[in-house]
Amino acid sequence: MNHRFLLRWAWLAFLLPSASSASDAKLDPRVFAGKASGESASFLVVLREQTDLSGADSIGDRTDRVRFAYESLRAQAELSQAALRARLDAEGIAYRAYFLVNMLEIEGDRALADSLAAREDVSRIAPNAPFTPAPAPREPEALTRPGGIFMTTTVELNIAKIGAPDVWAQGFTGQGIVIGMADTGVVWDHPALKAHYRGFDGVNVSHDYNWHDAVHDALAGNSCGSSASTPCDDDGHGTSTASLAVGDDGAGNQVGVAPGARFIACRNMDQGAGTPARYTECFQFFLAPTDRNGANPRPDLAAHVISNSWGCPVSEGCTDPDVLRSVVENIRAAGIFVAVAASNDGPSCATIDIPALYDASFTVCATTLSDGIASFSSRGPVTADGSNRLKPDICAPGVALRVANRSGGFTGGFSGTSGSTPEVSGAVALLWSAAPAMKGRIGPTADLLRFTAVPLTSTQDCSPYPGSAVPNAVFGYGRLDIAHAVTLALPVARARASAPPRGRAIRVVSPR
Repeated sequence: MNHRFLLRWAWLAFLLPSASSASDAKLDPRVFAGKASGESASFLVVLREQTDLSGADSIGDRTDRVRFAYESLRAQAELSQAALRARLDAEGIAYRAYFLVNMLEIEGDRALADSLAAREDVSRIAPNAPFTPAPAPREPEALTRPGGIFMTTTVELNIAKIGAPDVWAQGFTGQGIVIGMADTGVVWDHPALKAHYRGFDGVNVSHDYNWHDAVHDALAGNSCGSSASTPCDDDGHGTSTASLAVGDDGAGNQVGVAPGARFIACRNMDQGAGTPARYTECFQFFLAPTDRNGANPRPDLAAHVISNSWGCPVSEGCTDPDVLRSVVENIRAAGIFVAVAASNDGPSCATIDIPALYDASFTVCATTLSDGIASFSSRGPVTADGSNRLKPDICAPGVALRVANRSGGFTGGFSGTSGSTPEVSGAVALLWSAAPAMKGRIGPTADLLRFTAVPLTSTQDCSPYPGSAVPNAVFGYGRLDIAHAVTLALPVARARASAPPRGRAIRVVSPR
């Protein structure tokens, strides 16, 4: 044999990475960290081909835009996953496929992960470990709320604070808007929620297209079990957050911002423990709701707003920030507003976690009823991805809130950015019911909410953003004022509704 030929191939082998080293580069070492040899782990196989939805912004009709996003994402996933899924099927390997991000969820050992990472069509193998969130914060303000934490005034102080009753008085209560609640589930027939659940028409109830459970492997003892076909809340948190968005029992308990809106729900946590796959599955359901068998998706029934009162920091499971980043960006591209809790890791700077740190997320911090910052509310800027991006966007009241509980009654003292976030979700519903032309226009909606917020400053500087400036990394642009936002939006909305025929121009000047 020609020795020169052998030397040439030896030199090439030295220059080119081996299949093993190539797969190691794509396999996140945290997937099997702490696992014994041969032990299985849950991981995400993210494919190289991902859908580009950058052109979706040019689609004016919101329904067409959602359908375009859904069909584009679905087509790309089906095409690029075909070969990989055929192999897995042939080997009898179970998996769950996703299209919102082109990826598969698999339970397997290191050998399987290595073999998948070596494939050309695979971009990376990401962790999918569950995490348990920190307990809800306790605020001293909860003990000194005027009237006590169990006050039963007709309209709660936090709802009045943001100007919601002023919007209701104009006839805008969120009608025609659907809010997707991604949380621990929901007690849909709570007196404050039943009339607002999209699956209930006043007489009959249907959970098809209105409820989904992304928990398929619940821990032993979970009261909801796995893959629940009817709405269930294994914690109570989801029922409380839903009530802050739409809650009103018609008997004087107006705890929600948008009582005229409807809600649908998805459970993404197992007694408080979530995974990137569960979060993705709920977002996917809100883009194209399915029947209770997870079949026959209908993007025409997509949520207008998705409220997310959860966080997934790197230390607790989300070790690959790009997975959920793609989820949030694709949902936004479809014209769905994504409100996200800033998290409760304050008072230090740079404590905002996934998914609140994304540019495509509308990040919500928490204030007291006197417009102070809640001590627990996470601050910006975003340092986890190196962007130094200014966050949060705005705040809303998040201390000592009165909410629905899963026992059918009401509880006071609910605190956290978990509470301020559904208030913003409900506020978007009010705005879009007042100005329907804004539906699906995420950028202008976010800009209007920021512009009309009550400006708030802080003595805390989070470099390079001084607390004395607006916006800042403590309050963002300030505290939500939905009455002001609707006041500015209405003249434009009315002008659009009475717009002259094509060929004539009209200039609308909003009031100062």
